[in-house]
Amino acid sequence: MASHRKSRTPGTRVAGIRTPALATAALTSVALLSQTAEAAPGEDRPSLEEVEKKVGDLYRQAESATEKYNAAKEKTGKQRKRVDTLLDDVAKRTQKLNEARSELGSHAAAQYRTGAGMPDTATFLLAETPQDIFDQRQVLDRMTGRQKAAVDDYVTQQTETMKKRQEATESLRTLTETQGDLKTAKATVQKKLADARELLSKLTAEEKARLAGIEKRKQEEAARKAAELARQQAEQEQAREEAAQQGGGASEGSGPTGSTETPPAHSSYGTKAEKAIAFARAQIGKPYVWGATGPGSYDCSGLTQAAWKAAGVSLPRTTYDQVNAGTTVPVSQAQPGDLVFFYDDVTHVGIYIGNGMMIHAPKPGTYVREESIYYDGDSVIHSIVRPA
Repeated sequence: MASHRKSRTPGTRVAGIRTPALATAALTSVALLSQTAEAAPGEDRPSLEEVEKKVGDLYRQAESATEKYNAAKEKTGKQRKRVDTLLDDVAKRTQKLNEARSELGSHAAAQYRTGAGMPDTATFLLAETPQDIFDQRQVLDRMTGRQKAAVDDYVTQQTETMKKRQEATESLRTLTETQGDLKTAKATVQKKLADARELLSKLTAEEKARLAGIEKRKQEEAARKAAELARQQAEQEQAREEAAQQGGGASEGSGPTGSTETPPAHSSYGTKAEKAIAFARAQIGKPYVWGATGPGSYDCSGLTQAAWKAAGVSLPRTTYDQVNAGTTVPVSQAQPGDLVFFYDDVTHVGIYIGNGMMIHAPKPGTYVREESIYYDGDSVIHSIVRPA
């Protein structure tokens, strides 16, 4: 992505007025903050369209970083649980090892008191590793059955304890790495959002109004395309009904060419989709917050995950994984409940509700809302996935 071209700091002109060479700090600050709206003709500054594109790119980059944050957060949570489980296991095995060591010690003490030759059992307590113990095979031949059982238990407990300690050490190392990834992703999100806010803060009221006009025209075009998709889907449905009548009744869910990718509304999928959509619709008006999974706020994948969870379907946390959690279908065959993914890096998702519309959590500063799936153009639609 092209980087934002920074304006050259006005040197001797502020709002069209020439200033002395030694400009005051106040005037310099005004010039810097006003560079987008009031820079002299011919200066190298971004156009309003370039600003709009740059802000959009920054929001998408923030959303990409958010999905990486979500993945790292999920991995960190799982890794922390694994570390806790392993440490608990190590503690239990250490207790058993101490008990086995105590039993082995009692046999050694008994041998010493009775003067029964070399304190064979005691030699195992001096061994530092299981290998040291196994290397002393000749000693085992001179032991009683109870002594051998005590040695076997000690060796087993020592081996398992060492193994679990090593696993715990490796898991702690992995946990440290994922925590680092989490911190990096969080910092990236915050930086991109701060950059976007800074760009917008430099716009004048007139430019903000013009920017709103650009957005309105995009929405009107998106609505037109959504209506066109709705018309195409209605024609497909009519064709299916006519085919069913002519053929004396076609199989449920068969498309105009015999496809079985479109389920009927009363199917199991249709029932689950209705529940997912009902949940998503109830969240309309709640704010987008990156990394949020509800109930008070959501990011895009947090919303779709929660919606399908309400329908009894478990989806992965991130867009990267959700896109693989179902069957891909053409846009023309999208059904209510399907997931709509956007951009080449699959960093945004919404839940399709029919007629070319979806419910989604768009971006920071916005709220969960209904919107055309063409809200950012048709070229950015990555895929449609049926999750159940």
